[in-house]
Amino acid sequence: MVVRATAQRLRERRTRAADHRFGVRLLSAAAVTALSAVPFALVLVLVEGQWRPLRTVDEGAARRLHATALEHPAWTSTLRFLSDWVWDPATLRCAVALLTVWLLYRRAWRLAAWSAVTEVAGGLTGLLVKTVVERVRPSLADPVAHAPGFSFPSGHSMTATTSLAVLLLALLPLVPRGGRALCWCVAGLSVLGVGFTRVALGVHWFSDVVGGWLLGLAVVASTAWAFEVWRTDSGRRHSEMAEGLEPELTEATPEG
Repeated sequence: MVVRATAQRLRERRTRAADHRFGVRLLSAAAVTALSAVPFALVLVLVEGQWRPLRTVDEGAARRLHATALEHPAWTSTLRFLSDWVWDPATLRCAVALLTVWLLYRRAWRLAAWSAVTEVAGGLTGLLVKTVVERVRPSLADPVAHAPGFSFPSGHSMTATTSLAVLLLALLPLVPRGGRALCWCVAGLSVLGVGFTRVALGVHWFSDVVGGWLLGLAVVASTAWAFEVWRTDSGRRHSEMAEGLEPELTEATPEG
């Protein structure tokens, strides 16, 4: 009996220590995301240096897609609907907020913390980079859409990357194994679609969209790494990306 009680106390102590390390790592990962995003940093350097090949790609894509938008009003209206309603950052952030509340209801405390911190870190990091870079949005004759603020990185693209990754990695354990590949495809196509709408509507350069994708991936990778380290420290098995961050979510009270 004494041995069992001692073992229980040791397990609880180890869990508390793991929780503390998880919190520190989670916040630290969010703080250093921009510094660890090497691919994004490369794109940022090219944008700031006005690298001619990249400018050529940006201007060519903007010119061709803008011409298409002017010639096909119905197509443009569809893009506006997708960009301003379905894939709007406010819509996606509300979805993550609802997910976080549901995770709290399920007593999945750490997964709820991960989803909230990832979403907030993504928004703040994107806003910070926009303010520092101060890149001007495309200026096109007869524009079909308008957007406020600076251009790099694309907030729509970054929010879609972080939000859909959070939804996917959190809810994947609840999806039957045969349907998980479809979920990955839908999320991936949605992220690509968001970027396309922003360039096609003439409110972002192509490199803005790429920067948003890369920075969003950096945020998710950093916070997901912190979550996985917590799992290891607390004695849980390593989770595969294909099964989500917290496979135990299918249980009634996974962290109870």
